[in-house]
Amino acid sequence: MQRALAAALLRNGETVIRNPGHSNDDKAAIGIIKALGAEIVDNGDELIINSSGVNPVADEINCGESGLSIRMFTPLVALNDKEITINGSGSLASRPMDFFDEILPQLGVKIKSNDGKLPMTIQGPLQPKNIEVDGSLSSQFLTGLLMAYAASNAKDVSIKVRNLKSKPYIDLTLDVIKKFGLRVPENRNYEEFIFSNESTPDSRLLTHDYTVEGDWSGGAFLLVAGAIAGPITVRGLDLSSTQADKAIIDALMAANAGIAMDAKGIQLHPTAMDGFYFDATDCPDLFPPLVALAAYCKGKTTIKGVSRLTHKESNRATTLQDEFDMMGVTIDLEGDEMVIHGGGIVKGADVHSNHDHRIAMACAVAALKATDETVIEEAQAVKKSYPGFYNDLKSLGAAVSLPFNPESLIN
Repeated sequence: MQRALAAALLRNGETVIRNPGHSNDDKAAIGIIKALGAEIVDNGDELIINSSGVNPVADEINCGESGLSIRMFTPLVALNDKEITINGSGSLASRPMDFFDEILPQLGVKIKSNDGKLPMTIQGPLQPKNIEVDGSLSSQFLTGLLMAYAASNAKDVSIKVRNLKSKPYIDLTLDVIKKFGLRVPENRNYEEFIFSNESTPDSRLLTHDYTVEGDWSGGAFLLVAGAIAGPITVRGLDLSSTQADKAIIDALMAANAGIAMDAKGIQLHPTAMDGFYFDATDCPDLFPPLVALAAYCKGKTTIKGVSRLTHKESNRATTLQDEFDMMGVTIDLEGDEMVIHGGGIVKGADVHSNHDHRIAMACAVAALKATDETVIEEAQAVKKSYPGFYNDLKSLGAAVSLPFNPESLIN
């Protein structure tokens, strides 16, 4: 959804986005492209966007708590010559953004940051040049640069990348760039992206329709819920998607979960499950649902990629360790691996989301078969990515109470 909004801003003309998301991150991205000159009509099940490129009508954009928005839109803001302040809220204010302090001046962009953190003030125009970037912290920085280069007249320039993580997310970015008729780079094994004279946009696309895929990141929690406390059927997830979190299917199969897939959707039912090994380096957002899954798997589960969890909405490795300990599940952190000791009794407990949407959802899913009631403080954190999550659990038969404070009681 956020990539589609960025692409709709960059291309000239009208774009219709179908099946739009309504999370707080989606709303932040909508606010950003409005501030950058896009006109939007919201018809509920579709958005109609008219844009003539990046032409700011405000001197500040606010990315809310969206890490993707700030990393993707900052290079796009730099495409124009107006001084713009970029801000955010919550945990985003403490996340490191010194990547931009290093890279943007190489592209002719003036930048002032708060010692590598928000707020940032930048002024372009960005001038595409041959650069080399570090992709180990997040692929989202590269997504922003690829989109900015794709929207510019970049020719015979390349972006070299070291240590790229989460390659499937770059596949998703390149897919959106292509579908919106922007300039598509040559991908040389994710180590170099070359914009040449052959990388030409499709100028014939004056009006464009784009349907947002179902979200595997949110769907992963429902799939795990089904494996723990089903049976359920989940529809609307594209098995041919480039989304990284589609790998949840591989994890469920590794755990010997009760899963079947056909044209009607993905069916899950409870069965005896075993501990498994899974490399989540390229899909770190799967850690929370995988921990909930592992809690109900007999024996040890090992998940690789812990180093990717530090700069999320919370430090997810230690947060998962602390909150699941409350629920009677022991988690060890051993270098870049997380070891979950599952198959015991999962207890209902008072836990805290730590203002992290995925922690709240992981605790909720683990609570579905817990021995007693679970109270999740700051449960409303799910609005960041999946505002209908608790309602979906209720529709599946879970007992969910949402008091005014609000907290969530789940049985």
